Amino acid sequence: MTRQQLVHIDLNEVMSADELHSTLRDALGFPGWYGCNWDAFWDAITGLVEMPVHLRISGWDALSRRLPKDAELMQKCLEDLSLEYPSFASNVEFG
Repeated sequence: MTRQQLVHIDLNEVMSADELHSTLRDALGFPGWYGCNWDAFWDAITGLVEMPVHLRISGWDALSRRLPKDAELMQKCLEDLSLEYPSFASNVEFG
């Protein structure tokens, strides 16, 4: 199976941590039993799904203002993925 080249995730309308995790689950193809927390997100991006080559996230500034802790944790997971598993990390663009 070939990695998807680009996945675009629009976070402009996300108002809660639950909505954020649901949006990420749907966009990245996490299984239905995804736990909707940051430990589960880490597990999903490091072994459950194949991350796209490019991940474009729009609405980042708005999300960071509304959910600063969740935005920080999401960014840390994606940064840690590129450090620990560079061969299957996404090139992430926050906009």
